[in-house]
Amino acid sequence: MSTATKTDFWFDEKTADRAVRFFPKFLRHSKGQHAGQRFELLEWQKKLVRDIFGWKRADGTRKYRRVYVEVPRKNGKSQLAAGIALYLMFSDGEPGAEVYSAASDREQAKIVFQAASDMVGLSPELDSRSITFTKAIVIEKTKSSYKVLSSDVKTKHGLNAHGIIFDELHTQPDRELWDVLTTSVGARQQPLVFAITTAGYDKNSICWEQHDYAVKVRDGIIDDPEFLPLIFSVPDDADWTDSEVWEEANPSLGKTVLWGYVQAECNRGKETPGYVNTFRRLQLNQWTESSSRWLDIGAWDECGKPVDLDELVGEACWAGLDLSTTTDLSSLNLLFPRLEGYVTLAFFWVPEENIALRARRDRVPYDVWVREGFIEATEGNVIDYDYIREKVKALSSVYRIQGIGFDPWNATSLVNDLMEDGAPMVEVRQGYASMTAPSKELEKLVVSKQIFHGGNPVLRWCAANVVVEQDATGNLKPSKAKSTERIDGIVALVIALSRAIDGDDPGSVYDERGLLTL
Repeated sequence: MSTATKTDFWFDEKTADRAVRFFPKFLRHSKGQHAGQRFELLEWQKKLVRDIFGWKRADGTRKYRRVYVEVPRKNGKSQLAAGIALYLMFSDGEPGAEVYSAASDREQAKIVFQAASDMVGLSPELDSRSITFTKAIVIEKTKSSYKVLSSDVKTKHGLNAHGIIFDELHTQPDRELWDVLTTSVGARQQPLVFAITTAGYDKNSICWEQHDYAVKVRDGIIDDPEFLPLIFSVPDDADWTDSEVWEEANPSLGKTVLWGYVQAECNRGKETPGYVNTFRRLQLNQWTESSSRWLDIGAWDECGKPVDLDELVGEACWAGLDLSTTTDLSSLNLLFPRLEGYVTLAFFWVPEENIALRARRDRVPYDVWVREGFIEATEGNVIDYDYIREKVKALSSVYRIQGIGFDPWNATSLVNDLMEDGAPMVEVRQGYASMTAPSKELEKLVVSKQIFHGGNPVLRWCAANVVVEQDATGNLKPSKAKSTERIDGIVALVIALSRAIDGDDPGSVYDERGLLTL
């Protein structure tokens, strides 16, 4: 029945087998291609469950009290976590077992709980023994429960947890909730904290702390017999386009992770450099930086067919205004919807007295671009906002500008003047909430060759310079802080695109064709 070890831990085959049998005996998948089928554990899941519940201490209680599982998306970790939560509640023999799902917000925490709730609904045995509510499953006979927690730390100090399921630890903004919950198990005989996550990028986070600890336990650098690490990843220098690399990182590839899905995500990375880090992090489980080069300049150049300016006279358009400091590059972008996509016209301004200095210092041909008419030089050593104001008024007499989005930073004076002129000004802040949708739409437009910029060299320079920042959930935005050169023209374009998406004008092109999909 048992195998003794030099550390007085032993393996209980009977308990390990019982835990594994619990899944197909009582649980069924509720969604996707396996919906309605019995929950047969995959080999890596089976080994994990056997290790968690099979290894015992000398007193017969569980050896492992903390488990850290880091695996790419779509590998079935949420379903596995749901099954473990139900086992802790129904079959672990703990009187008054309290099991909780937690995450960075209640909606994320509810993902695992909802999977468990659906499984209970499909199991006559479990359903007959419990009562299911919106945010809780309760077994009245044993006074046990499984509940969803919000992220409000101050309400969690009174918990007496037997099990904690912590989902997507990489999205956790700080360590407070983690610390409160992991210290709430002290009164239990054999508690279990089960953390599941994909890789992140913030190496000052609680998730990186746990990742680093897990690696050191795995590699024998730290001796912690109650901590069980399981990390599926590949080396940082692995070829992310190699299908053998995908197999190494994804233990459920071909089962819960479809080959076609990973191939499509890889292709997106090949076409859009800014997506490479996202692919590496979410599909290969590699910790990456939060920023990366964005637009494929080759694809950008293919969008450079000549623009017929006469055809645009009198046409409706949206605008984006990005004002730099008074001594730097400023930009206005006009975006015209066409049947085949968008035409964009970019306008740039720099102070006249800074041109020669900037050309020498930055090794960028500002002087050439001014001579060729791609940049307008305003008199003096600072940007003349009155000049830009008059330019906007002039453009408004040629085109039907439906809305002008602007970044409020540095824009107060000019925006007030433009509003006095009757310009339809709309504030567009530079956070993820405002910038993610238009940024992703621009990616698609470039890849699908559905944006036409006429080969403007200044806009091309900005496109080549753009680095994007991404948060843990894949939201992204152009980053002036991360980009080493000017990106104002692309920021203005993204702002203009945000107005097109939001539809300042009832006749928005999105009413007819919607967002582009690839």
